[in-house]
Parts: sequence; C-alpha cells; structure tokens
Amino acid sequence: MLGAIIGFFKNPIVLDVFRFLYKSSIIWFPILCLFILWEYWVRYVRGLYMARQNVVLLEIKLPREIFKSPRAAEFFIAGLYQVIGEGNWYEKYWKGQVRSHFSLEIVSINGSVHFFVWTKKGHQSAIESNLYSQYPGVEVHEVPDYTLPISYDTETKSFWGCEFDLIKEDVFPIKTYVDYGMDKDPKEEFKIDPLTPLLEFLGGLTNGHQAWIQIIVRSHRAEDKDPVTGKKVDARWKENAQVQIDKILAKTKGEKGEDGKVIPGTTRQLTEVEHETVKALGRSVSKTPFDVGMRTLYIADKAVFNPSNIGGVIGGITHFNSNLNGFKPARGAAEKYSNFFLVWKDRSTKKKDAEKSNLLDAYKRRAYFYAPFRSPHFILNNEELATIFHFPGQVATTSSFTRIDSRKGEAPSNLPI
Repeated sequence: MLGAIIGFFKNPIVLDVFRFLYKSSIIWFPILCLFILWEYWVRYVRGLYMARQNVVLLEIKLPREIFKSPRAAEFFIAGLYQVIGEGNWYEKYWKGQVRSHFSLEIVSINGSVHFFVWTKKGHQSAIESNLYSQYPGVEVHEVPDYTLPISYDTETKSFWGCEFDLIKEDVFPIKTYVDYGMDKDPKEEFKIDPLTPLLEFLGGLTNGHQAWIQIIVRSHRAEDKDPVTGKKVDARWKENAQVQIDKILAKTKGEKGEDGKVIPGTTRQLTEVEHETVKALGRSVSKTPFDVGMRTLYIADKAVFNPSNIGGVIGGITHFNSNLNGFKPARGAAEKYSNFFLVWKDRSTKKKDAEKSNLLDAYKRRAYFYAPFRSPHFILNNEELATIFHFPGQVATTSSFTRIDSRKGEAPSNLPI
C-alpha cells in the first residue's frame, strides 16, 4: 500500500501538476484565502451591526373582551413587512445591515400566559400604533426580557426544545382562521378558534413550569435567479405556486398517444379536492409572505419536570395542520448549534447539553436567519401567521391571561372645568 502511494507521487504527470500548482500559487492561494475569510468577514460585520441595535420586548395586555377576528392580527402582521436594510452591496457586506426581523411570542410562566413582540427600538412606536389601531382596548408595555433570568443549569432545571418545519412545500397553506369561519366575525358562542387548545394547555401549567413559543419573522424577498435572463425570481413562492397549479391542471388534460394527440376519454374535470387545492394555492400567494423560523422551549424545575407536557406543546402547534400542509418538529435542527470540540470529546451527554444550551442561547438572541444560529426557514403569509398569533376573545376561557379591565387614557381636552 505504501509503495503504491509513493509510486503515485513519483508519476511524472502528478509531479507536473504539483509544479504547476506551486508556480501558480501566487494567483490561486490569495483567492482561496479570500474565499475562506469572506464568510468570517460577513459574520463579523453582521454581528457588529446587530450588537449595536437597541432592542425592546413589548408585552400586549388584553382587555376583558375582544370581539375582532384574527383579521385584525393579519393587518398588524402585514405592517411588519420591512424590506429596507439590504438595498445594495455596501449596506449588506460593508455595514453588515440585514432586513429587520421581529419575534412574536406566546409564553406561559407558571401557568400565566403572555403575548410579547420583540423588536428594534426604532420600530417600537410604529408597532404600538399598529396594535392600537387594530385593538383599541389593549395596553402595550415595554417589559424586562423574561428569558434573561434563565440559564442552562441542569442541576436545578430540565430543558427540552425543538424547531419546527413544514410538512410540505411553503406554497401549500396550513389551516387558517378563514377555514374555521372566523373571518365572518361570528358571535363568541359560535367561534371555533384554532389557537384555543394551545392557550388552554399553556394556561394549565403549574408553578415551576415554563413553555415558550417563538415565531421569528422577516419580509420574504425573491432571492433566486432565472438561469436564462439572470433576473431575480421568486422560485420558492409565487413561481412554485404556479408550478404546483400547472401540475394539478395537467392531470385533467388527458394522456397523449404516440402521435402526440390526446387519447379520447382520458380528459376529466378537476376533483373537488383538486379544485380546493388550486384555490388555496392562489389565495396563499396573494397574501404578504414572510420568512419564518419557529421554535419552542419547555423548562421546568427538576422536581416537577413532566415529559407529557412536551406532547402538549407539540400538539398545540400541530393543531393547525390541514390536509394541505402543517407543522412538524425539525429533526436535528439544534445539532448545527453544537460546539464541534465539545461534541468531539463526548458524543453521549455533552452533545445533548451543547444542543440544548445553544438552542436556549438562540432563543434569547431571537436569532434564526444568520450565522452562527442560522437554520432552514420556511414561508408563511400574514393570514397563516395571524392564525397562530392573534389575541383571543372570550372563547379562550383560561383565567391565566393578564387581561385588563379597560384601556387607560387621558381625559379629552375640551371638557368644561
């Protein structure tokens, strides 16, 4: 074996290749170094840019009664569509700017359910105005970050977490509030709110248990290039929707014979399922699209940690699944966060600890789309997002919401003295 290797390197052709590489190294070696260092440069400028941003966590306190359908949340979420920040090469690769992202969070702490929006300080005023315009009765308060007191301490607490992915391609929609008839603003006694099972579960947790659900969103942009024209196309969203519709319609056009003509009797009408699928695809891509990363964490004191609550969290998310699409836990999503050297030393226990610790860190940083916490994201439109993040009415009976009796306000200036 050793002799064969030595003979290979003594081969005149191999020696000529090495001589060529050596003499041309003045050209290709600097290029190789730049290629390797480029990723680290981009990480550095993006990290520096993000570290300079002031961020806030806003808690939305709900009034006793909310009569609006999730359509109000759909309008609110559409207002989060921000495309500025990556306009040119200078902004992206020298200043490190990125599209603004937001985190919509539903959290249970000792059974008390809270709604949060995490954002840059510069967006705070716009978000508050948007919320008040759609939900006049709510109160929005800047609050301390509930994640900061939690550290990865396995001596006192047990941790579980996962990220989510879609079962099918992005263009196929989940079951939305429109499918439940909530766009018609039904009376409370007739409402079927798909968010209720999740909220009731979260409100049923007891002291020592915390369940966090995080939905990170940013505006979706066309990032693919047409191989012919070189122009940007949205192959993952609108283009793919048309591809899927064409596939369904092609089934009704019949089979072709050897002469290229359609065989009589092989054509047919769309089935009811196919018709509804085509309709759903068209409606899905007509809405505002967002890149979405979704994760959850269940944290409890070691003495009270209950593995069955894991099923409650996952079940609350997969409750939105339809025959067209739905959510599933992403296998090995946290693995990419692991420290290589820590994993190399001990692949049994330290690897799992590294994954959980880094998943907690990614949650705290509200990081998803960029290194070192980059994960594969999916696309949801604002109707789908409003289905999984909206403010419930009386149909959610849990007493654990931090509701308010009425919104505080100043007296009108024209009252007589």
